[in-house]
Amino acid sequence: MTKLKSIIRSSFYVLLITMASDGIGQEMGFEVLFNGENLDGWIGDKLNYQVENGAIVTNQKGEGDGNLFYEKEFSDFIFRFEFQLTPGANNGIGIHSPLGGDSAYEGKEIQVLDNSAEMYSDLKPYQYHGSVYGIIPAKRGFLKPVGEWNSEEITVRGDKIKVVLNGETIVNGNVKKATKNGTMDNRDHPGLQRNRGYLGFLGHDTVVRFRNIRIKDLSKK
Repeated sequence: MTKLKSIIRSSFYVLLITMASDGIGQEMGFEVLFNGENLDGWIGDKLNYQVENGAIVTNQKGEGDGNLFYEKEFSDFIFRFEFQLTPGANNGIGIHSPLGGDSAYEGKEIQVLDNSAEMYSDLKPYQYHGSVYGIIPAKRGFLKPVGEWNSEEITVRGDKIKVVLNGETIVNGNVKKATKNGTMDNRDHPGLQRNRGYLGFLGHDTVVRFRNIRIKDLSKK
């Protein structure tokens, strides 16, 4: 019995080490949304979003704005991805979005932005990277230098949104509470009433790369 226990214990440790080495231990329950090869499973603007070296690359040709959404709708979730900015890059993560209209208002947008660009030096606080656009401003100073890969995690539970950038929480708020006296940008945001919709990228004529895109659907029981 003692020998059997020793074998079981050793096997358990080997399993833990294996899981830690390939990241499975941290990714249990996550679904990979991008296969690294093509845009299967994605809908929308496939002209200005292409696949290059295992990443989704936005607006390579600078031919105009466009949105690319995953084909399924989500409600509550944890969304993880990596991104690489270029100088002056501007994009966004659309959540709870319809397929039509401006996702920043008809849904919600988590800003993706090169905060260091001179052209963005006079933006409003709610327009910088990681902010819930027009609603909740993000803390700044946690983006890696332009050209390096960043990691981000967006957690949505009901009206609560949490954004973690490179291990630092830069947003942790409730969109309804944040707007009880009106929105920061003084505009209507009908998307605040939506608790389900499409998830994707919101292009702005600049190059951004995304990879290692995965999600954990918290609404599944």
